[in-house]
Amino acid sequence: MISRTIEEALNKQINRELYSAYLYLAMSAYFETANMKGFAKWMRIQAKEEQTHAFKFYDYIIARGGKTNLLAIEAPKSKWTSAGKVFEEVYAHEQKVTGFINSLVELAIKEKDYATFEMLQWFVKEQVEEEEHVSEILAKIKAIGDVPGHLFYLDHEMGKRE
Repeated sequence: MISRTIEEALNKQINRELYSAYLYLAMSAYFETANMKGFAKWMRIQAKEEQTHAFKFYDYIIARGGKTNLLAIEAPKSKWTSAGKVFEEVYAHEQKVTGFINSLVELAIKEKDYATFEMLQWFVKEQVEEEEHVSEILAKIKAIGDVPGHLFYLDHEMGKRE
């Protein structure tokens, strides 16, 4: 059985993951309107991935005999000034999510909930990958600048994500 403390913390994380999905969907819409279909596709896939993360927490709470409590999802912003600014925000957001996951790990240790600790290890590894991928994209954008021709090439590359 899951403790109320862990249950509440994991329910908050479901909300954070769904907010992340919402944020990336808003970013996808921004790129769609800017006619950068590759970036839009990348963000849309990222949004789906965040939904999957939310369901991992949801399913875990249920499997441990807990109850899910779905909270209101905050509306994300919808306007950016450049692809670089979008990915700067994505990188900062992923770092924030890493902090949330680390806090959950600390809570699981404090509560001596080793099953939750073990489940969270997947997310710890996932966040390393998330930050690495976004950091690489951001470095490429910074290297080429927000020059339309250069962004066109990167947009094409981003569209190859499956």
